[in-house]
Amino acid sequence: MESIGFIGVGVMGKSMVRNLMKNGFSVSIYTRTKSKALDVIDEGAVWYDTIAECVHSVDAVITIVGYPGDVEEVYFGDDGILKNAAAGTYLIDMTTTSPKLSRRIYDAAATKGMSALDAPVSGGDTGARNAALSIMVGGDRDAFDACLPIFRAMGSNIIYEGPAGFGQHTKMANQIAISGTIAGVCEALSYGRRFGLDLHKMLDSISTGAAGSWQMSNMAPRMLKEDYAAGFYIKHFIKDMMIAVEEAETAGLDLNILKNVLEMYRKLADNQNLGDLGTQALIKYYED
Repeated sequence: MESIGFIGVGVMGKSMVRNLMKNGFSVSIYTRTKSKALDVIDEGAVWYDTIAECVHSVDAVITIVGYPGDVEEVYFGDDGILKNAAAGTYLIDMTTTSPKLSRRIYDAAATKGMSALDAPVSGGDTGARNAALSIMVGGDRDAFDACLPIFRAMGSNIIYEGPAGFGQHTKMANQIAISGTIAGVCEALSYGRRFGLDLHKMLDSISTGAAGSWQMSNMAPRMLKEDYAAGFYIKHFIKDMMIAVEEAETAGLDLNILKNVLEMYRKLADNQNLGDLGTQALIKYYED
């Protein structure tokens, strides 16, 4: 496993490409806007003008794009991966998308002699930069084992979850947990502010105890600095939560906290046009 075609060189994808190259992989890339990838091209990634050219003769293809519709396009389109990658290629979708779509890709790949894995990630821009992503993988175990060196170049917590779609289902559980946690952090800050607490001291006091979490340690300081730059966009979190709600309802589950937090983010995105801010901007819902 030496050559990788990488589709979607965005906020996280750029760091993932760099870490793959640092680990000796030859990386071909395609993204819609070449100018946004000039830095990684200068560092050694090879640019192709089409997806078809990018995936034609590589050992594995990695995709990390925005929405399920984008995944559909890059895999099933005329210029897409399934029509242009060679038999024997490993297809790794690291987008957070629908488990149903992941199973469709798996089935379509199998008919063409390819192996597909759904491998969504958690850890945001920081995890991508530090090769410390959590990677949740669904698909065949032998394909997972074959691709493990690729995953190890990008992540530190890599777990085989089960058959096709199980990576995505695990990521849905992750997003569900985050939704409640980040809202809880916002409410704690709002409470502390209302009663005049020194919020920095408050965080120092509670972040290492039972209330501690990644969201509190990483996002709460950004909230206090009014740093809303996106490590993970609100608009993408909304997409993830909508998938989780749909999957939950299909299974007969009513996840009220998830739905409430989704509605908060929707109001920020739809009413205030804040979808391009980071998820920590949820604090603005409580301020307003």
